[in-house]
Amino acid sequence: MSLPTSHSLDVPGARLYYEVQGSGPALMLIGHPMGVAGFAAIAPLLAEHYTVVTYDPRGFARSTIDDPDQDAEPDLVADDVRRVLEVAVDGPAHVFGSSGGAVTGLALVARYPGQVRTLVAHEPPLALLLPEADEARAGMQDIYDISRSSGTGAAWEKFFTFTGMSPPPRRDEPAAPSAEVVATSERFFGHGLLPIALYQPELAALRGGPARVVVAGGTTSKGEFPQRTAAALAERLGTSLIDFPGGHAGFASDAGDFAAVLRRTLA
Repeated sequence: MSLPTSHSLDVPGARLYYEVQGSGPALMLIGHPMGVAGFAAIAPLLAEHYTVVTYDPRGFARSTIDDPDQDAEPDLVADDVRRVLEVAVDGPAHVFGSSGGAVTGLALVARYPGQVRTLVAHEPPLALLLPEADEARAGMQDIYDISRSSGTGAAWEKFFTFTGMSPPPRRDEPAAPSAEVVATSERFFGHGLLPIALYQPELAALRGGPARVVVAGGTTSKGEFPQRTAAALAERLGTSLIDFPGGHAGFASDAGDFAAVLRRTLA
């Protein structure tokens, strides 16, 4: 098994870190705010069949950003992904996007359809597609406001309550969050949450373009906010919602089974 190679790419307003491993058809894995580290369990499994590209979104982990007050608008982040793909692989690639990365993937297909063969959008948190869109918008705004007034700890508590998702398991003796975790949380709540959750996908472009769009949700996250928004997107596109193993982070908790389903979906 080949080890990943590390690279960096200068793009307008940022310097992006990305890794490449494996061989075969190109497959890029994208998250937001999650980067390379979040795919550590599944990337080596997929690299047995694909040339796997992972990256840190601008302003997170090893990717820098010139303007720390810049919002993570999906179209902007999609342009970063497009630039990474252009230098990392030849021709169009498969793309797997999780959570905010799934929203990035939808923007990528709408703006640069020739770059993508198949997009698997796993639980994109598109609040405005829900029947209770106004309530969902207000809930996201409330999380943002809490992050500004009471800090990211309180914002995470509200986030998990509102979405119905389970927080990560706590250690017996909780340690103070690292500087990187604090920085990631601050940027996510301050500049990523609202642009991502309130993004309105270009449904006509997703239906009629050359890229195949597959919408996926977790088998154990049914009823949670991102799984419900994924189901709403699939309904709007007139496609079936594909069940993937595990929950919102099934690619980490159930990596082997998740990789097998992803391979079958891309085939």
